[in-house]
Amino acid sequence: MLADELTRLREESGKSLGDLADETTYDRAYLHKLEKGDRIGSPDVIKALDRVYGTGNHLILLWELATEDAIADKYKRFMGLEREATARYQYVASTVPGLLQTEEYARVVLRAAQPRGEDEVEELVVARLARQEWLRREDLPPYRVILDEAALRRTPREGKAWEGQLTHLHDVAMTPNVTIQVMPFSAGLHGLVGTSLTLLWLPDGTSVAYVEGAFSGELVEDPEAVGRMRLAYDLVRDEALSPRESVAFIRHLTEDASRCDAPE
Repeated sequence: MLADELTRLREESGKSLGDLADETTYDRAYLHKLEKGDRIGSPDVIKALDRVYGTGNHLILLWELATEDAIADKYKRFMGLEREATARYQYVASTVPGLLQTEEYARVVLRAAQPRGEDEVEELVVARLARQEWLRREDLPPYRVILDEAALRRTPREGKAWEGQLTHLHDVAMTPNVTIQVMPFSAGLHGLVGTSLTLLWLPDGTSVAYVEGAFSGELVEDPEAVGRMRLAYDLVRDEALSPRESVAFIRHLTEDASRCDAPE
């Protein structure tokens, strides 16, 4: 619907893609991909098109619907359950979780995931940051995150991005309802090695799990399977640094990053 509407509006206006590129400052080829439905676009380009066509917020509303529709069904169901959850526990193996990423760090992570054009990277960054509205809820449920030490040792090449990300983690750890722990290398092997896991507690007393790898994710609702994952999470939590020790650990890394980035 969004792609068709973009095409219709341009044709009725009598504008060429070149005209539109001049008026919006966005690349002609990029605008063409939006009209073909090959790309969803960022909210900035859609708002620019709303201004050019004088359509108020018509296109941005269609864009919001298109963004929701582009999400895989299982992840879409997870996001629905996420909004209902009374508690969220998470273990992350190799990177800072999306809910806690700064804009700069998210951009670096998404660029590294696979080769992409800058426009596509920016779309993904916008989508990731939009999900962080969950953290700004007035009724934010308890959120516990266990970061494997590997996630804090695999630093991006951009020093400022990493220093900013560590500072953000430290600040978030000090907010109500958010608990951050670090699983140190010294704890050795454990049941969640190589896996990223999110557990959601629901109002009816049940819980679900979402398990992620580099190229896939799976929503698990079977009570027995979720129970095994909850046990694995509890065992990892028992071996992790305490919240106070974890904050000190992150503060130490932040100071190291600051010293490394300081001019000589």
